[in-house]
Amino acid sequence: MKGISFSVNKGEVFGILGPNGAGKTTTLEMIEGLRPITSGTVLLDGVKTEEQPYLVKQRIGIQLQSSAFFQNLKLTELLEMFADLYGARINAAELLADVGLQDKAGFLVKNLSGGQKQRFSIATTLVNKPVMIFLDEPTTGLDPQARRNLWELIAQIKNRGTTVILTTHYMEEASFLCNRVAIMDDGKIVALDTPDQLIKQLLAKGFVPHTEVPPATLEDVFIDLTGKTLRD
Repeated sequence: MKGISFSVNKGEVFGILGPNGAGKTTTLEMIEGLRPITSGTVLLDGVKTEEQPYLVKQRIGIQLQSSAFFQNLKLTELLEMFADLYGARINAAELLADVGLQDKAGFLVKNLSGGQKQRFSIATTLVNKPVMIFLDEPTTGLDPQARRNLWELIAQIKNRGTTVILTTHYMEEASFLCNRVAIMDDGKIVALDTPDQLIKQLLAKGFVPHTEVPPATLEDVFIDLTGKTLRD
């Protein structure tokens, strides 16, 4: 990291974008208390991460790029186990319903599809009623229906007042979900604003698109032909 500085507003979806190796995941891990902070300060919900990392971890939820769960436990059992780690009381069935997995309560994680695993992973971030959740490339590898379903889930979480920080390589995803985005390159933040303002700034510099942007995309065609219903 090279002296980055930014703030995140309560109740917003904040995106961190950048090419591979830009420092996105490293930044998240320092905020979360998973990686030592060599200099500077991270203040999350009034707590300095470098001084009280365990207190910060009690207040946040984290979905990593790839998650590993006990494969032979039911979804409800896993959620109850996560809740026990936080000393929290939950209704596992209600939490699964929140992420659209109410009919999978008795399933094992190994029997879930890719999209279902991602939604379940988000459910585990919510067991402690966090003030902020971190989603690291949450829709990578998902089909269009699963990806758009996850977008709707993230929007619902934000609308309940939970702050969301996410990284993604999908610019359409960032435009749809994020109130503001920070674009990183080589360990530095090179731009930070709303998606609309960043586009306006680019156009003001005289940018001309190489191709005409169509009013619909191939993904729109795919979903129109195959439906919005999630496939198990």
